[in-house]
Amino acid sequence: MLHSIFFFKFIGVLYFKHYKSHKHCMHSNFSMVFAACVLQYGSHSKKRPDNLVIGRTYDHHIYDLVEIGVENFKPMESFNYDKKIAPKEGSKPLIAFIGEGFENVEELKHLKEVLLDLLRGEVVENLNLAGVDRAYVCAAVSPNRVFFTHCALRLKKSGTIVPRMELVEIGPSMDLVIRRHRLPNDGLRKEAMKISREKPKKKEKNVKKDVLQGKIGNIYVPDQKIGEMALPNKSKGVKRERREAKRKNHGDEHAKRRKEDA
Repeated sequence: MLHSIFFFKFIGVLYFKHYKSHKHCMHSNFSMVFAACVLQYGSHSKKRPDNLVIGRTYDHHIYDLVEIGVENFKPMESFNYDKKIAPKEGSKPLIAFIGEGFENVEELKHLKEVLLDLLRGEVVENLNLAGVDRAYVCAAVSPNRVFFTHCALRLKKSGTIVPRMELVEIGPSMDLVIRRHRLPNDGLRKEAMKISREKPKKKEKNVKKDVLQGKIGNIYVPDQKIGEMALPNKSKGVKRERREAKRKNHGDEHAKRRKEDA
């Protein structure tokens, strides 16, 4: 996995046995330090050979667990294919679940949820379909067995705009046998599924956002008929005109008196 951390040291924790013990607190610390939301623990014993435990965490505590046995494992080196179609590191996968058991059987439904969180990678809002170059195929063989394989996507001409897609098995492939699983309790599930009740923002009319200019708004001003508008009597311009006219009349009267005296 691209964003996974591999630990070599044996810690001797039985997840289903130490589910609420002091050893469980140790994994809470791991989750806090490394911000781990999904954990995997591989082990091998006579009672449970090739055992794999996959779990999810919530609030730095174990949320649920699925224990599966790995059978008929085939590594990537055993597959021959054109290296040009090899998936790129970090690309988003297509995950296909085949079989009605993933909708009807409780164990398979739980395994589907865990595998989705394990394989989907980083959550993104937009995705370029040209960058989808791999697929994980999970087929329900029986109520407790799933065939899992990893394929590369090859695009070929189809005579139409939509290309024809082929799956090329590149490995690894294996059978996953469900042995045990532990669902979260109702209280924890309800808390983890909470959704904020924020009211959706109302759409602002005549407003758009630009990356460089920021928020841009359009203002519509009605047609102003200035020619028909009545000017107020107390306007400064009218008062100045009256003062100038009064001074002019006073000057004319003064000049007329001087002529009469002369």
